[in-house]
Amino acid sequence: MALTARAFWTVAPARGELRVEPLSAPEPEQVLVRALASGVSRGTEALVFAGRVPASEWRRMRCPFQAGDFPFPVKYGYAAVGVVEAGPAPLVGRRVFCLHPHQDRFVVPAAAVVPVPDAVPTNRAVLAANMETALNVVWDAAPLPGERAVVVGAGVVGLLVAFLLSRFPALAVTVVDRDPAKEAPCRALGLAFAAPEAAPREADLVVHASGAAEALAQALDLLAFEGRLIEASWFGDTPVTLPLGGAFHARRLSLISSQVGSVAPRMRGRRTHADRLVLALALLDDTRLDALLDGPSRFEDLPDTMARLAASPGALCHVVQYDPCP
Repeated sequence: MALTARAFWTVAPARGELRVEPLSAPEPEQVLVRALASGVSRGTEALVFAGRVPASEWRRMRCPFQAGDFPFPVKYGYAAVGVVEAGPAPLVGRRVFCLHPHQDRFVVPAAAVVPVPDAVPTNRAVLAANMETALNVVWDAAPLPGERAVVVGAGVVGLLVAFLLSRFPALAVTVVDRDPAKEAPCRALGLAFAAPEAAPREADLVVHASGAAEALAQALDLLAFEGRLIEASWFGDTPVTLPLGGAFHARRLSLISSQVGSVAPRMRGRRTHADRLVLALALLDDTRLDALLDGPSRFEDLPDTMARLAASPGALCHVVQYDPCP
């Protein structure tokens, strides 16, 4: 009997559907994965779902195993955890993470999956893609013990960046967000929280991860002399205006982009994308990170769930759970 799979497709602005599609049998160096859970990125996936990926970024924004093309119809997503049902013997029966769209079964090269450590629960493992982004941001930021750091934006990536920064010796980090509800996940991670008007100034390092242009402008204003601002947000097709006059040059401030598609320059010659993902999964072995998870909801309800999430964006990673396949 021919294999089939169900996958989530965005087919129009703010409208998705589950589609049945054929699934080929795995070849010798491939694996058949049955999905257990996947994660919804509240940032990038919201832009895709709304059809707000600019044409100039259609090629760069393609994710691994994406089907279709921007703007629609497109099968998009990059945080899937499942169990290998067929493939090379060392992987059969193991839980794995894959940068794959939301789909209940899929066949990919064995090299595209990374085993999930036994100590990391399935739902928490969907944070691997976000943790990989946060790890790359920290590599770009090159923090030093004793520095004063501020993370502007308490979404999942911002909180994970702050969580990693807090592990550096004598590095003081504060998370800044205008939403007072964001204080709860900050406290769960042991992080200091401040409203924008109370944000600490004279920071050596500021990471901006809010996705709001006005917050990026404020982030610049928080820097000390020769401080550096790491821009981790992506604005899609929204223009951004920055106050680069005034003290920007006099204070010799640095504005540095960070994007997960390439390994940060400081590590690029020594770590591959696969190495970075393995490390990201290992860093999820901390029960406090469960505070970043929302849901779960059922895969069958994903079209309605995506519409709901897009209408009321939040800070947490939404977990989608899959029913066992027959």
